[in-house]
Amino acid sequence: MTTPNSDETFRSLTVAAPEIRPFWEAARRGELLLAHCTACRRPHWFPRVVCPLCGSRAIEWRAASGRGTIYSVSVARRATPPYALAYVTLDEGPTLLTNIVDCDVDGIAIGQKVKVVFKDRPDALPVPMFTPA
Repeated sequence: MTTPNSDETFRSLTVAAPEIRPFWEAARRGELLLAHCTACRRPHWFPRVVCPLCGSRAIEWRAASGRGTIYSVSVARRATPPYALAYVTLDEGPTLLTNIVDCDVDGIAIGQKVKVVFKDRPDALPVPMFTPA
């Protein structure tokens, strides 16, 4: 049986989009990479090889600090257990939609500093989530 984090699953995901393989390789190691456009000199999110800011294909992958600030947050209280969905603006500039984890959802606030964590998931490769810094 293939598990989501198995090499076979990883290969199938990266065959579909080999240009973002570096992102998934880093995620499996618990590292956050950002695509940086060498034409306009800006990082962007989500992982892709065409800069959404200027249209260039001059992309290189760089390690991100993994630190950011909560821009907006919503807590799903009807879920069991409740969970928080947030926009986090990374220190490098891009803003991403993510979960805030490993904390009391009632203590989450806009403007709060957070850091990246990668959680093993039963159904897919790990994606960046955040926890209070």
